[in-house]
Amino acid sequence: MSFNVEMLELADKVVGLLINNKEREGLYDHLHMDNWEWPTGVALYSMFKVYKKTGNKKYLDYLINWYDYQLSKPVPHKNVNTVCPALTMVCLYEETKNEKYLPYIDMWADWAMKEMPRTQYGGMQHMTVLNRHYEQLWADTLFMTVLFLLKAGKVFSREEYIDEAKYQFLFHIKYLQDKKTGLFYHGWTFDGRHNYADAFWARGNSWFTSGAMEFIELYGTNDAVSRFVINAWIDQVKELVKYQGENGLFNTLLDIEETYYETSATAGIAYGILKGVRLGIIGDEYLEYGRKAARAVISKIDENGMVHGVSYGTGMGKDLEHYKKIPIAPTAYGQGLTFMMLTELI
Repeated sequence: MSFNVEMLELADKVVGLLINNKEREGLYDHLHMDNWEWPTGVALYSMFKVYKKTGNKKYLDYLINWYDYQLSKPVPHKNVNTVCPALTMVCLYEETKNEKYLPYIDMWADWAMKEMPRTQYGGMQHMTVLNRHYEQLWADTLFMTVLFLLKAGKVFSREEYIDEAKYQFLFHIKYLQDKKTGLFYHGWTFDGRHNYADAFWARGNSWFTSGAMEFIELYGTNDAVSRFVINAWIDQVKELVKYQGENGLFNTLLDIEETYYETSATAGIAYGILKGVRLGIIGDEYLEYGRKAARAVISKIDENGMVHGVSYGTGMGKDLEHYKKIPIAPTAYGQGLTFMMLTELI
């Protein structure tokens, strides 16, 4: 097996900054690993993918130690975002067969299946620690919660988990994908039945661009569901590339050029496109779009491994100004999406 040494070194630098970072103040509160939350969860999953790609045991050792420490703490508040770290815990169990993870995996899966609030018709309501977000669907949910259920269903042969994951992907596509363009809105509410600001938020789109490829790879079945998800993804990607800047980056609102370029979304989109080409889901002519985006993301990594140009955590916006005003700050998910992207270049 041959590796791109330059990409290996870059991934190591990006991961290293995240692991060693202790700053938690102000806008840096998303750039550390000492919590059980979604930014950390994205980084953990990306780190596991780097381990699987390279075989470098230091990443596996870090993950084992991280879960040992976090599982010694009280169980955190259960919501869409705190399910995210459970995805890598399933991956870690599959790798190590350490049974200490099993009751925690069962706990999170039971909550997602039985207690997590649902919208009308059974969509996963995007409940967070601060707000139950009554009747709301968000694009983020697919990556943060649904991939965990699918992975757990596959590893433990729980068909009910797999079935729920399939339903949620189809359900979110129905209400979040724009029929005219193929792009994804940030959210939908059944309370008034609308897409809020009709925002084509870049990182929200990237959760589907990357998450749908994870779904297809994990699901591993060629049936009506996978065909539907793939076709929705192809429609999205064909439209996404129309909005790629000359510099390779995507605006934080994809179709509004005066909004700032955003690195984490570009990384997630690059990852999804590069993986889609590798899996044969879309043609090789899209490879250059993915590579152009990847080069742009790499240009945003400084000598210390910090990924710049990442927008801070973004709640649902009722108008487009909301997205334009989100501050830029380094984050764990910015680091994580970047080194996940690098696994497609290694």
